[in-house]
Amino acid sequence: MNLIIKITNLTKVYDGAVETRALKGINISIPESKITAIIGQSGSGKSTLLNLIGTLDKISTGSIIIDNKDISIMDEVQLAEFRNTTMGFVFQSHYLLPEFGVLENVLIPAWINNNYGNAVQKRAEKLLEYTGILEQKNKSVTAISGGQKQRTAIARALMNNPKIVLADEPTGNLDSETSNKILELFEKINREQKTTFIIITHDDRVAARAQKVIELHDGNIVEKK
Repeated sequence: MNLIIKITNLTKVYDGAVETRALKGINISIPESKITAIIGQSGSGKSTLLNLIGTLDKISTGSIIIDNKDISIMDEVQLAEFRNTTMGFVFQSHYLLPEFGVLENVLIPAWINNNYGNAVQKRAEKLLEYTGILEQKNKSVTAISGGQKQRTAIARALMNNPKIVLADEPTGNLDSETSNKILELFEKINREQKTTFIIITHDDRVAARAQKVIELHDGNIVEKK
C-alpha cells in the first residue's frame, strides 16, 4: 500500500494566557487513493490536524511529508503553490463567493493559477456535469440548494486536479438523503479518479464508509483501523 502522507511526532501548541497543546506528538500514515476519516469529539484536535495537513497553519514540531515533500521546511510562497496544485478543500459552510455564479466559483482555483480560456472553462463545465449540476452553471450560488452548493464546492475542489481532497464536516449542514448523495459522489471520485480523501466528521455513517479511520482524543491518537 502506497502512502501519500506520513506524519511523525507532530505537535501543535497555541501560545496565549494559557498554553494549549492541541496535538501531542502524533504519528499517522495515510494511504494513497483511499478515503480516510478522522473522528473525535469537539476539541480533540481534528480541525487542527486538517489545517496542518492543508498547510493552512504552522507546525510547532515534527514533520508532515505529503507526496514525498516535507511541508515543514517550505516557505509561504512554496506552501501556497503546493496547496493550490496538490490539494482541494471542501468545508461544511461551502465558502462559495456570493458575488460569483456557480461556474465562476468552480473556476476560481484555475484563476488563482492564472489559467484562463476556453479549455479551462470546459473543464469547469465538465466537473459540474460530473457532480450532477451542470444545469445550474449560470445561476447565482445564492439561488441553489445546500446540496447543490456542496456539489459546487466539490467541483471547485477538483478544478486543479488535486491528488488530495480535504473535507471538514462536508455533510454537517445537509439532510440524510443529501448527505448520502455527497458521500456517493466522494466514493465515485475516489474510485474513478483515485483521489485521496481525508474527511473530518462527527458522523458515524461517514466514518463507516471510509477505508481507514483515525480517532483523536485530547490531541492524541486513540484508535486507528
